[in-house]
Amino acid sequence: MAALKRPGAEAIVAKGWFAAHKWLIVRRVSQAGVLALFLLGPLAGVWIVKGNLNFSYTLNVLPLTDPYVLLQSLAGGATPEGKALIGAAIVLVFYFLVGGRVYCSWVCPVNLVTDVAHWLRRRLGIGRTVRIPRKLRYYALAATLALAAATGTVAWELVNPVSMVHRGLIFGIGAAWAVVLAVFLFDLLFAERGWCGHVCPVGAFYSVVALKSPLRVTAARRADCNDCMDCYAVCPEMHVIKPALKGAARGVGPVILSPNCTNCGRCIDVCSKDVFRFGLRYDNRVTESAGRMPAGAVAACSDRA
Repeated sequence: MAALKRPGAEAIVAKGWFAAHKWLIVRRVSQAGVLALFLLGPLAGVWIVKGNLNFSYTLNVLPLTDPYVLLQSLAGGATPEGKALIGAAIVLVFYFLVGGRVYCSWVCPVNLVTDVAHWLRRRLGIGRTVRIPRKLRYYALAATLALAAATGTVAWELVNPVSMVHRGLIFGIGAAWAVVLAVFLFDLLFAERGWCGHVCPVGAFYSVVALKSPLRVTAARRADCNDCMDCYAVCPEMHVIKPALKGAARGVGPVILSPNCTNCGRCIDVCSKDVFRFGLRYDNRVTESAGRMPAGAVAACSDRA
């Protein structure tokens, strides 16, 4: 019975191991695939993609620019080239369509580090956590833009863990190891999902991009929810679930509309009742009433959020 307490255990029994890990597997393939495209050139001389996550050329034709880095450049007074603007527009349109924080869960290499910290934290039973307001990441976003304006440079990118890790993997890890370790220990010992969920300005930027994104996760079969809480246990932004899952009585639709949802798909994986699926934000009609979450579960979720 103890094994059934592990998030997703009931889903494995109900629909098999692969179906209970499908989106996690696809996401890991995506993250590894992005890294592989950048590493093929330096390691094997196959230059499908040249550059890094800040700016790259694909097949020497398609420019892709990190719009957050471009925004810092603009704040610093730089005049970007036309290709940089085109590349940023392409990236912005893509992430707007699929949900901005898809970047965090499907591309960002730091996500691998924080996911390992979260997994190990649960295995070790580390429950104490430092309370950090989720709005801190938006203050951090504003601070990085103010820093760029004050210095005339993209100064944040010199210490941005995402940029440092990606550059380190391509050109040599160097000091990036210290940054990786700091983020890992922060999430492991001090704040659950602390970096990605509360601090990272990159995630804050892409949540703004996702404000009106059409692709969303929806609790389409929320009336079937059995209150197992597995979706909350695996969600990196668990506070986004409750309105869609338990809000029918208040006239709230089943679509997770919060821009902080990373569209990682783990709630879909671990639900033995197949409550969740990917859908569109426009299909948000209230068609059934959802049972109330047990008081104890609400308190537990509130404490952990």
